[in-house]
Amino acid sequence: MRVPNVLAVAGSDPSGGAGVQADLKSIMACGGYGMAAVTALTAQSTRGVAGVHLPPAAFVREQLDTLDADVRIDAVKTGMLATADVIRAVCDWLDERRPERAPLVVDPVMVASSGDRLVDPDAERAFAGLLDRADVVTPNLPELAVLLGEQTATAWDVALAQAARLAARHDVLVLAKGGHLPGPDSPDALVDAGGVRAEFPGPRIATRSTHGTGCSLSSALATLFAREGDWVCAAALARGWLRGALEAADRLEVGGTDGHGPLHHAHALWPRGGVPSRAAQLEAWWADLAPLRARIDDAWFVRQLADGTLAEEDFVHYVRQDAIYLRGYARVLSRAAQLAPTIEEQAFWAESSRSCLETELALHRSRGAAAAPPEASPETAAYLAHLAATAGAGDYGVLIAAALPCFWVYQDVGERLAAQHRPGHPYADWLAMYGSPAFAESTRRAIAWTQAAARAADDERLPRMRAAFEASCRHELAFFTQRAGVPRAGGAQG
Repeated sequence: MRVPNVLAVAGSDPSGGAGVQADLKSIMACGGYGMAAVTALTAQSTRGVAGVHLPPAAFVREQLDTLDADVRIDAVKTGMLATADVIRAVCDWLDERRPERAPLVVDPVMVASSGDRLVDPDAERAFAGLLDRADVVTPNLPELAVLLGEQTATAWDVALAQAARLAARHDVLVLAKGGHLPGPDSPDALVDAGGVRAEFPGPRIATRSTHGTGCSLSSALATLFAREGDWVCAAALARGWLRGALEAADRLEVGGTDGHGPLHHAHALWPRGGVPSRAAQLEAWWADLAPLRARIDDAWFVRQLADGTLAEEDFVHYVRQDAIYLRGYARVLSRAAQLAPTIEEQAFWAESSRSCLETELALHRSRGAAAAPPEASPETAAYLAHLAATAGAGDYGVLIAAALPCFWVYQDVGERLAAQHRPGHPYADWLAMYGSPAFAESTRRAIAWTQAAARAADDERLPRMRAAFEASCRHELAFFTQRAGVPRAGGAQG
């Protein structure tokens, strides 16, 4: 897969938290090559905007023409376009030179996080023409209200209705963002003229470091769509990455306590404050897969399992498939025990294999797995084929890297679900097993042995270990999102 070249057409922020500076960081963090055409120079910090200097619209157009005459452009994101002349210049360029209908994400930067109004009234009116050319628009709630000429929504159902009206007016997808709503929740949703196409619930992240959130999300969305080719998938990935950047933001020390600090755009790239050392390999692999892990958390099965609304037939399908999987997985762990270089490792993997067949399968049988179907689903079969091929190759380090996500992902998901389930939860026994201290300890030991193998691996083996680990994580996502009677070809796509 080629690296997408993503162009940000936006203003600058000398503090580095918003504008093209945030765009470029976000594009790189999400796997793209970032470029920028600067539409405005601002004097701003985490505390607000002190001044704006605007280059002529003709110079903005010159930047765009010079760039696309030389560089392939796979996606375009627009941010601060402060005047009607600049907006018209960008629209003209899109009409005349937009390469191969490169996707366009419009972040209608009108109101900063600090509350400052960033564009003049004529520019607000000219935005309609830009939205008519966009694929997705990503307004915050005050900007959504400005674009519609309505009052700012204070309830999520009102915001979704506004987003649908904007989508219908301009034949565009709207990424509605609930960050400005009161209360403990911060939902997002991808909305078209017919209503919600995909909704992403989640709790509000407690931080004041929200400077540049909209810039960063829209750039991530453009980059991930250029990579994945699907707006729902790209929105889920971008949201997962952004939430990680918000959660890690307070590690940075930028700005005063009375302002809004920046996101930690490099949160997945700085597991130990810089380029990961070999000693930190697994931490880096895990951090790099944060967007995929966020998709697991947002999967319908995991959400419904958490709140207890999961249909019994869906849970029975899951445990029957998991019973098939565990029998194959136990053979893989047994093979790891045979290949292990020390008695301690041999004992650990052998005990883990036994636990699959006795402890975990016993729970699954009590939940309906005794009547397991004779054939594995496409997702189960694909996962087991991947593990069997790895076991057959006979490389211990690669094999345990492939086996590790079944520990780590289940422990990561199970621990969170077990912490929030209510008394009388219909699946409390399953949650208790994978959220238990015993399973957490097994996961810790599996991570430790795999980390030791990574430290000892040479430059040829280490990339194969990482590839096997990432492939298993993708299979975990496919396994969690399968439905009874709904085959999905290519189970490891993620």
